[in-house]
Amino acid sequence: MAERLTRQGRQVVIIDRELPSLGSTVASTAMLLWETDRPLFELAQLYNFEKAVRCYRASHHAARGLLALVTDHGIACQMRPRLSLYLAVDDSPKLVRNEYALRSRADLPTLFLDRVELLNRFGIARAGALLSRDAADADPVRLTRGLLDVSLQRGARLLKANAVAYDSAASTVTVGLENGLSIEARHVVLATGYVMPNIVGSTSNQPASSWAIATRRRPNALWPEQALIWEATRNYHYARTTPDGRVIFGGEDDDAIIDPEARAAATPAKVRALKERLKALWPRASTEVAFTWSGAFDTTRDGLPLIGAVPGYRNILAAFGYGGNGITFSFLAAELLGTLLSGGSSPLLDVLALDRDLPANDAPSDSQA
Repeated sequence: MAERLTRQGRQVVIIDRELPSLGSTVASTAMLLWETDRPLFELAQLYNFEKAVRCYRASHHAARGLLALVTDHGIACQMRPRLSLYLAVDDSPKLVRNEYALRSRADLPTLFLDRVELLNRFGIARAGALLSRDAADADPVRLTRGLLDVSLQRGARLLKANAVAYDSAASTVTVGLENGLSIEARHVVLATGYVMPNIVGSTSNQPASSWAIATRRRPNALWPEQALIWEATRNYHYARTTPDGRVIFGGEDDDAIIDPEARAAATPAKVRALKERLKALWPRASTEVAFTWSGAFDTTRDGLPLIGAVPGYRNILAAFGYGGNGITFSFLAAELLGTLLSGGSSPLLDVLALDRDLPANDAPSDSQA
């Protein structure tokens, strides 16, 4: 966000109560996918085909834009263009075939692989998969710090403080800090992750926790082409490789365990489950786990982010609810809010509005069976 706003020539003050990159960022597995947590066919059921395609195309554009941005600035964050594999979870490829049909109709860069094609090319035994280009992976901490450095070099200021109050009654917004001081600004953007101020009254978001493991280095035992892997189900597992030959495998998401102490208590059982799931997916992976971690993130009921003006508060904007697409959606949010602050608009701002109404029929679809 700061990079986008300083690119516009704006004076930017970044307020962070923690050291930058040491919150949920450090827990990210940095799988930069453009497919959202909700498959295209589910979004089309929730809204309509045109609106669903608009969101998917915007996410695809954001993923490509982020890769170009990192390349343009020469940020050393181990970013690697990747393919992505969206795996069937049962013995039938029907659901991924249905998804492929809609993606083809939308002209999105995806191929369908049947069981034999998937096994021959990637060595993975599932009923089928969708293979997509334009994904990427990276080191999330180096990426964050690299973008922050670009912003600071342009004149942005970083303030370690805790913002506790917001007053937008006047022509400017006053941000009250915990230490008693205050800052006045023409506009305020809230990009605080899953811990949003009380003035943001959205009911569409829900925090959840996710766990991940990283294996010992075993560079000769990785799957072909080292594609990013995730599954065609609501609570999916996900996998990627690292440049030094590890497998990162995550999932076991839980919206009932948010507190750090509770997450720590649940970690041994979650790690055992992840090891079993990884062995079933890729038996050649190292059975030795070198690192384990967990983190909290924000989800929404429709799998789309919340981006736009905070209702009832003039000149205060917010961006959150990124789900499993945190890095990709943060780029999208920066582009949309940058456009909005420059006097422009986008149809996406209506689709992603903080006070949008979700369709009443939000029951689990067949993809969750």
